Amino acid sequence: MGLEKEKSDTRVIMGEDEFNRSIEPILSKKGKVYSAEPDRDPGDINAHLKIGFEDVIAEPSSSHSFDKVWIGSHAAFELVKFIFYRLLTALLAVPMAFILGLLFGLLSCIHIWLVMPVIQSFMMLLPSFQIVWRSLTDMFISPLFHSMGKSLASIQVETVQN
Repeated sequence: MGLEKEKSDTRVIMGEDEFNRSIEPILSKKGKVYSAEPDRDPGDINAHLKIGFEDVIAEPSSSHSFDKVWIGSHAAFELVKFIFYRLLTALLAVPMAFILGLLFGLLSCIHIWLVMPVIQSFMMLLPSFQIVWRSLTDMFISPLFHSMGKSLASIQVETVQN
């Protein structure tokens, strides 16, 4: 009655996502060591505004300015863009958010309580109007165009060259 020992081959296969997720608690102490910025444009509505210095100012390979001028102008561009964006958003973001909130709230209210009930009412009435319209068409318009077609079909046009 002895204990038998078996050798076993154990492998752990993990995908890259699972591996990264599994070591995350090891890396974090009080919070995450690395954290991605929250995506403030998840719908990518402002993709056309992702403009960098190289998109605006580009020097072809045939003509280059001094490296210090290029680096300085790049730094000035980014700094001025950053400062003016922050300044203008500090001044305009809250009032514009208030105005746009009022506007979209008003539009939502009008759409929900006025536009959609009117459209649904018309959609309920359309089958009745469709029957009346088809009857009027069959009684007046169809015979008129049928007789016009028969009378105009008897006209023959011949072209004669001189």
